[in-house]
Amino acid sequence: MITRMILTRLGVAVLTLLIVSVVVFVATNMLPGDVAQIVLGQAATPEAVAGLRKAMHLDQPAVFRYIIWLGGMMTGNPGTSLVNDIPIVTLIGGRLHNTLLLAGVTAAFSVPIALTLGITAAMWRNTLYDRLVSFATIAVVSVPEFMVATIAVLIFAVRLHWFPALSFANDVHSLGELLRVFAMPVISLSFVVSAQMIRMTRAALIDTLGQPFVEMATLKGAGRVRAVLTHALPNAIGPIVNAVALSLSYLLGGVIIVETIFNYPGIAKLMVDGVATRDMPLIQTCAMIFCLGYLALVTVADICAILANPRLRYK
Repeated sequence: MITRMILTRLGVAVLTLLIVSVVVFVATNMLPGDVAQIVLGQAATPEAVAGLRKAMHLDQPAVFRYIIWLGGMMTGNPGTSLVNDIPIVTLIGGRLHNTLLLAGVTAAFSVPIALTLGITAAMWRNTLYDRLVSFATIAVVSVPEFMVATIAVLIFAVRLHWFPALSFANDVHSLGELLRVFAMPVISLSFVVSAQMIRMTRAALIDTLGQPFVEMATLKGAGRVRAVLTHALPNAIGPIVNAVALSLSYLLGGVIIVETIFNYPGIAKLMVDGVATRDMPLIQTCAMIFCLGYLALVTVADICAILANPRLRYK
């Protein structure tokens, strides 16, 4: 039964990715402006524009162009940048490392803090500490990433001169440089990610603490810390992993804003630049990478929820 449900989730993810590809292709083709005219410039002759449109298959039906594009995506050949005349794989390859590095540093910073706060808030629930943590998480969730990033630039870069206003991953050669370059982008991304993770971890652990086996351990003399760490936490690993996976999916939305504000050379900044120049193949490829990452995290969260369900574990 568990195997069938997991295969169903994977099938839904593949179908969703296919639907998303249609939406991405249609949305990018609805952007205003003639791609061929933008590439050649305003001084181009109508004959040159028509020739480039034919070379780019823009004179073909949309369905035909979608099939060609989807086939290239599935074979790992998304095409060539219209602006730089460089293979998109080459452009993304130089930026993917930077985005993954930023996401990895953010996860390494936010996950331990969020899990610690979520577990301790559940451990001492309904206390002043729990109320303070809950208030802080709600306040943080209410502030968008661009506001956090803008305030961080104004305070730490403009006012205090502690950190640079722009972040360049190529400047990292030591631990000190790593902290200096990634401090503000990581803090900006960690706000929303950590807040969601804290709330979901707290809820998952409180639900486990209400189970009979935890109450039995408490009646046998187990203290609060022992009941949580020894009995409740091991049985809440599945929901907590689910919470972590879902929370990290917010990185994919926040990273677009943060990379743009801090001029960080990642995939999100590359996609924003592609929108400005109407580089359709580049926009489509970057958008599909973000959608694939989001679907992967959500699917992992769903599978963890299935595996953690006690009613399905032994079927």
